[in-house]
Amino acid sequence: MPHIHLLSPRLANQIAAGEVVERPASVVKELVENALDAGASRIDVEIEQGGVKLIRVRDDGCGIEQDDLPLALSRHATSKIITLEDLEAVTSLGFRGEALASISSVSRLTLTSRTASQEAAARVEVEGREMDARISPAAHPVGTTVEVRDLFFNTPARRKFLRTEKTEFNHVEECIRRQALSRFDTGFTLRHNQRVVQSLRPATSALDRERRIGALCGQQFIDNAVVIDAEATGLRLWGWVALPTFSRSQADLQYFFVNGRVIRDKLVAHAVRQAYRDVLYNNRHPAFVLYLEVDPATVDVNVHPTKHEVRFRDGRLVHDFIFRTLHRALADVRPDDHLRGAVAQSFGREAAVPPASAEDAASGGASRGAPSGTTGGSPAWRPDPAPQWRASDQMAFYQSLNSGGGVATPSEPAPSPEPRPLPAEDSDQEPPLGYAIAQLHGIYILAQSRAGLIVVDMHAAHERITYERMKRALEAQDLKSQPLLVPLSLAVSQKEAALAESHGEELQQLGLVVERIGPETLAVRQIPALLRGADTEQLVRDVLADLIEHGQSDRIEAVTHELLGTMACHGSVRANRQLTIPEMNSLLRDMEATERSGQCNHGRPTWTLVTLAELDKLFLRGC
Repeated sequence: MPHIHLLSPRLANQIAAGEVVERPASVVKELVENALDAGASRIDVEIEQGGVKLIRVRDDGCGIEQDDLPLALSRHATSKIITLEDLEAVTSLGFRGEALASISSVSRLTLTSRTASQEAAARVEVEGREMDARISPAAHPVGTTVEVRDLFFNTPARRKFLRTEKTEFNHVEECIRRQALSRFDTGFTLRHNQRVVQSLRPATSALDRERRIGALCGQQFIDNAVVIDAEATGLRLWGWVALPTFSRSQADLQYFFVNGRVIRDKLVAHAVRQAYRDVLYNNRHPAFVLYLEVDPATVDVNVHPTKHEVRFRDGRLVHDFIFRTLHRALADVRPDDHLRGAVAQSFGREAAVPPASAEDAASGGASRGAPSGTTGGSPAWRPDPAPQWRASDQMAFYQSLNSGGGVATPSEPAPSPEPRPLPAEDSDQEPPLGYAIAQLHGIYILAQSRAGLIVVDMHAAHERITYERMKRALEAQDLKSQPLLVPLSLAVSQKEAALAESHGEELQQLGLVVERIGPETLAVRQIPALLRGADTEQLVRDVLADLIEHGQSDRIEAVTHELLGTMACHGSVRANRQLTIPEMNSLLRDMEATERSGQCNHGRPTWTLVTLAELDKLFLRGC
């Protein structure tokens, strides 16, 4: 066996570069984070040939002392932490002292800097081959400029793995987008091959922040977003989440920041996915820009080379807080929130429907998103609370509809009287979905409002109303267990058996009674009564898998809701069912008072708006 020996500093830095410097975007990320840590209010990034030929990052931060310049390019040299206590409560984006050393080992790097106390600036140059720093005087304002030329010039094998110039620049642009979303108080400029791609001024007001979000994520996102701001037990979650109708085919518009650091975390992803569970269609993905503020001592950021992952001290608390905040915010969305987005896109943002009142915004810590440029105001019309549905009516209602019963639930009031005529144009008494005027092919309800023509899928709308009432009824009567005549024996791993034994009380709260009868054997004695027809073995295995992965499981709730969704689907009004005008208006009013009424429980939209501007365009009016 060869003798053990120390690696040369050059080789050690190049090994570290394999983790830190994956492509030009990795260099940009590290340099921009250093600029933000230096307190920069303006950061200019210049790229040539996708970052392979040149990466120049200039900032107006505090700068680096001349005597510290050579040390700044040394490995494990940093000004951000000193002791282990500092590492356990990191507030800066960088802290390892590896980035500049790793970058300089695979490029030709020049660092020019000046502090406010210095009369002149200094420059340090280093190339990957010799790694010897050369210092010279230079002219430079207060701040720092880092130039990285000929990336991977001395590691041709690494350079072969780079993609096309356009692809590499797209990664750089995405990196700048993330940093610009993380720090609204900093201005950013991005140039590629002498062309300005992004120019963002510091965003100090709420309107400026919305404009930056619109510039980086698209104006449609901000027009269809719900504003979140909630605090609890030392945690704060704020930002923007898109309405379920603004879903994406891929997860390309999801940004989550913890104390200003962009992360990708399985715990966070699971909480968001759970909040959107029964409002997204098929494999669609939600869009969001969210910021979580926590005590730095309760989160470990030193768990991944690129610092994209974190570990929370109390992951379950964070998961529940994120889920409940988003779940409540999405539940509070009503048709008028959807209308604001649609009207804003059609007429321009200033013409949007006035946002909900501050009192509504306080519910669940979330406020309903309002397009920029609109002023606060409380619409005079308010939906009546949804009729309460007694738990004892649940199965009776389902059976009555299957046997051809009426639309109204057992405890609902009689249909409302014939609607009054539409109010005058200046009236503010009109409900968000207007008033029904006709039924189309026994499938759609046509309603007229000041915004235009509203088309409602009556089956999908009634399905959501029925589904939400069934969920409330189930919550009121609790989840009951049913003993199995013959206990089900399961062969599992020792880890799963130990987990089931230690989480016995939690499983019992879910309606499952599971006992460990051997080192690798479980006995299922009771299951939720509502799921007696489900695959019990697969259900238990899925619950145990969730406990291993996330420390908790919502599998029982998901399967239960799936069953309720099926019942609601079969128990809702069908196509070709002729409704009277009062019945149609009653359904519209129920939609306005029902949570998540914009989508059925399969994620399909329940209604859409055709604005007057769109109708005028179809008929060439005003041309």
